[in-house]
Amino acid sequence: MESKYKPKLAISTGDTNGVGPEIIIKTFSDQRILHYCTPVIYGSANFFSKLRKQMGAEHFHFQQVESADNLVNRKVNLINCWQDDLPLELGKPTPASGKASLDSLLAACKDVKAGKLDGLVTAPINKDNIQAEDFRFPGHTEFLTSYFDAPESLMLLVSNDLRVATVTGHIPIKEVPARLSVELLLQKLTILLESLRQDFGILKPRVAVLGLNPHAGENGLLGQEDIEIIRPAVVQLKEKGHLVFGPYPADGFFGTQQYKKVDAVLSMYHDQGLIPFKTLAFETGVNFTAGLPVVRTSPDHGTAYNIASKLIADETSFREAVFTASDIVRKRKEHPQLAV
Repeated sequence: MESKYKPKLAISTGDTNGVGPEIIIKTFSDQRILHYCTPVIYGSANFFSKLRKQMGAEHFHFQQVESADNLVNRKVNLINCWQDDLPLELGKPTPASGKASLDSLLAACKDVKAGKLDGLVTAPINKDNIQAEDFRFPGHTEFLTSYFDAPESLMLLVSNDLRVATVTGHIPIKEVPARLSVELLLQKLTILLESLRQDFGILKPRVAVLGLNPHAGENGLLGQEDIEIIRPAVVQLKEKGHLVFGPYPADGFFGTQQYKKVDAVLSMYHDQGLIPFKTLAFETGVNFTAGLPVVRTSPDHGTAYNIASKLIADETSFREAVFTASDIVRKRKEHPQLAV
């Protein structure tokens, strides 16, 4: 069955020597996904033809197009972003694979920003070899926040009804306490609440906030941040009528499955949120960047160089990222009044 509206989604290749191109080919080898979206791969016809042959992916077909202005419906479209004969060196990062990943990302973002496409699905990059004059960021999230001129964004991991967000992202753990403030938490929680309404259709979302320290600080015995920063932010939003609760000790919160009673969880730092999330939903998890003016998703895993040359990568997370992006684009179009 055809969807009411089929979003046009930009697909960036990620590091070409990682599993990104492989999971793109595996995802779009199933023609049924074309009932839900029109994918536009930003890469190289020559490169994807070589990889398709190596994979024996006889069901993967693409239509090469000159630009996003002349896409072909019911086809996987591909726009050439580099002319070099990029070698297949699966399993190891190289300067060439890093440059190709950046060329793909910049071209995809340019068309999304111009309004030619509805959203962006990014395959995994290598945060080191992508660094260049146009990319001085620790990851996709920070780059996209800057590129799309968003005041702030939020990393939100999604799998069905499980949603886990992080206040801080790709920073050393020793810097986390100094980065936290009541203002930052209010900003992140506001983005989360608005996204749950606008992007997931939850009119009165319930959000649990995790503490920073063990046992959420044990009333100040194990740290003051939970009392002086996290709890005041929660109280402020509660006083405005929002269903925000916490701070909760992170271990007990997940150990007793309290996450099943709320619509989303806000963690204080990367691993605090991502370790339980990936334990519960590694294969189906999707990384969604809330707070951007455009829709962006990605799989919740990295380049996986250790298996890239074996061509055994599981495409489930990437496929879920495509479906999630399509769903959110449609929700935003059908219910623009939910945006705050």
